[in-house]
Amino acid sequence: QLQLVESGGGLVQPGGSLRLSCAASGFTLDYYAIGWFRQAPGKEREGVSCISSSGGFTNYADSVKGRFTISKDNAKNTAYLQMNSLKQEDTAVYYCAAQKVGQLFRNVCVFGRQMKPDYWGQGTQVTVSS
Repeated sequence: QLQLVESGGGLVQPGGSLRLSCAASGFTLDYYAIGWFRQAPGKEREGVSCISSSGGFTNYADSVKGRFTISKDNAKNTAYLQMNSLKQEDTAVYYCAAQKVGQLFRNVCVFGRQMKPDYWGQGTQVTVSS
């Protein structure tokens, strides 16, 4: 079964940290760029970050730059989103997505509306509250 499975969400106080994982099964992430998205209640889904299939290029939304770090371990077939200095406005369901890319695009990624994922995870809830 081809799927992405997120884990690592939960309840954390403002200023705290969480690490989200996105594990792929049925396919290898070597050939896929990864994007993280989030959707807060009553808001549209927004792109948070992306990483190229090679793992060598990353990009972030301004709202999380300097606080979140995306990474990818092709050997473990898993991507991660390390979230530090969390704020209440980071509360949302977080989704990972995978887009297959060709060799020419191994070192670039796009996120948000520009990304055209082949697979989506089921989402994991992140709640930042005191």
